[in-house]
Amino acid sequence: MSAATPPWIAQQAQALLAQRGHAWLLHGPSGLGQYTLALALVRAWLCERPTPQGACGECSSCHAIEVRTQADLYVLMPETVMLDLGWPLSEAAQKDIDDKKRKPSREIRVDAMRDAVEFSQRTSARGRGKAVLVYPAERMNTVTANALLKTLEEPPGDVRFVLATEAAHQLLPTIRSRCLAHTLRWPAGDESLAWLAEQGVEAGQARVLLRAAGGRPEQALALAASGQGAGEWARLPKALARGEVAALGDRTPAQAIDVLQKVCHDLLALRAQGAPRFFEPADLPRPGSYEALTAWWRELAQAKKTAEHPFNAGLMLEALVSRARAALHSQA
Repeated sequence: MSAATPPWIAQQAQALLAQRGHAWLLHGPSGLGQYTLALALVRAWLCERPTPQGACGECSSCHAIEVRTQADLYVLMPETVMLDLGWPLSEAAQKDIDDKKRKPSREIRVDAMRDAVEFSQRTSARGRGKAVLVYPAERMNTVTANALLKTLEEPPGDVRFVLATEAAHQLLPTIRSRCLAHTLRWPAGDESLAWLAEQGVEAGQARVLLRAAGGRPEQALALAASGQGAGEWARLPKALARGEVAALGDRTPAQAIDVLQKVCHDLLALRAQGAPRFFEPADLPRPGSYEALTAWWRELAQAKKTAEHPFNAGLMLEALVSRARAALHSQA
């Protein structure tokens, strides 16, 4: 395991490596480390000097995965996710995108799946078998999933699959039934804070950002890396109530909607006499009416479906904040 691998992920990887099976389905709520655990498994499967704890991290196979050139690993992801995580696209896909013939796909393309099936039938280049990593697996449409299904039913002898997802219910039942399932463990708060401290996040900042991430430590670390401050997060709900678009900073519409959903969730919790999850109670404005808040929640869920391709991002942010202000000032 690498030094930055969270201990709860390392523990789960060790437990899974002690079991046999040609296909794993890693699932659970978003942000629990599905991709991190999947990558830890394929590293260990392909490692030249594996230990019961996982990959050695030093052999040529581990290095090849680190620099994204391991010939016995096929990564099957939407092109947008591959670009975000630093995995190279196929030459044909990269050329199409460079030539402006199309944009990177947000789904796992069926031609990429066919390439993965063909890859699984080849001889291992390094002699330690092959691995196919599918993430996020819910981004397979029915055609793509069916292309994978036959290989899962009759896998070549030296290939193993790991599918990682935050929405297992969206997968075909036939896909789920052909995999060994593992539910990601939710780390304890103290465990998360200790790991964030090891990554250099100051204790007070870590507590606020862990709350902002809904208890998901890897997301809290990403917030810290993005420059999100504890004070800035605490001031955000009341700034939205004043209609301040600048409170959203340089967030994209999709990121802004995620923040607004957290504010709306906590205000609905207060309205129902419950405890907020993402903000301290003192950081929240007085909740509006239940009817206005639930209507706002439905509108945010609808807006999220098209947030990646807004007609005008600036205007969309202004509209989102205007709608938030109206909901927050509705009469209870």
